[in-house]
Amino acid sequence: MTTTSLAGDTPPPLPAMPRLKPLYRMQWEPVQNAHVLLYPEGMVKLNASAAAILALCDGSRSPQDIVAALQAQYPNADLAQDVLDWLRTAQLQGWLI
Repeated sequence: MTTTSLAGDTPPPLPAMPRLKPLYRMQWEPVQNAHVLLYPEGMVKLNASAAAILALCDGSRSPQDIVAALQAQYPNADLAQDVLDWLRTAQLQGWLI
C-alpha cells in the first residue's frame, strides 16, 4: 500500500530570492511609531525584528543570505531558525514571492 501526503503536510519551498509581492510595500509610519507593510487590502504593523528581515527581502538575497546578514548584525544571537520561520510565515501570508 502506498501513502500520499496531504497537500497541507509539506509547505512550499521558500522563494529562492524572496521579495515583496507587487503592490506591497514597507514603510515607516510615524503615527504607528513602527514600520508597516502596506497592501491593497490593509496594513500590518511590524515589530523591529520583522522589519529588519523584510527590509532584506528585495529579490537580491537568498534566505541563507538574509540569515547571514542578520547574523552579522547580531553575532551573539542564534537567529537562523527564527528568520527562516518568519520568512515561511510571510510566504504563507502571501506577502513574498
